[in-house]
Amino acid sequence: MTDDTFRSVEIERTSLGNYVVRNTRGGSVSLGTGEDGSFTPVELLLAAIGGCTAVDVDHITSRRAEPTEFAIAVTGDKVRDEAGGNRMRNLRVEFTVTFPEGAEGDAARAALPRSLQQSHDRLCTVSRTVELGTPVAIAVAETDRR
Repeated sequence: MTDDTFRSVEIERTSLGNYVVRNTRGGSVSLGTGEDGSFTPVELLLAAIGGCTAVDVDHITSRRAEPTEFAIAVTGDKVRDEAGGNRMRNLRVEFTVTFPEGAEGDAARAALPRSLQQSHDRLCTVSRTVELGTPVAIAVAETDRR
């Protein structure tokens, strides 16, 4: 992989069941088991799916008109499958978007369905990765610690 394709985050334990996720630009988010206000890993997955599509759609439609409302609800069911493993199903990303009256708003409204489809079919790395499936390698880092 080249430097322009590589993405990463680091996760550090802060206490039992609580972690902080950091990106290379200095951003951070709390991650936990759901016993406090921290996001759970599943909630972050839902946020990533919806957020990725939101960025795509916002960039495309806002070129035409600034939305007066732009909200996304991302839902799904966490289930135990036939193999006994946990997974998500019935994932749904629902947009509520309103644009002002007038020609610019009409242009943004007209672009909305196409932008949603483009995000789903081509642009959103997160939902495309989930839908297509990608193997995840798990490893223990080699260290000199004893």
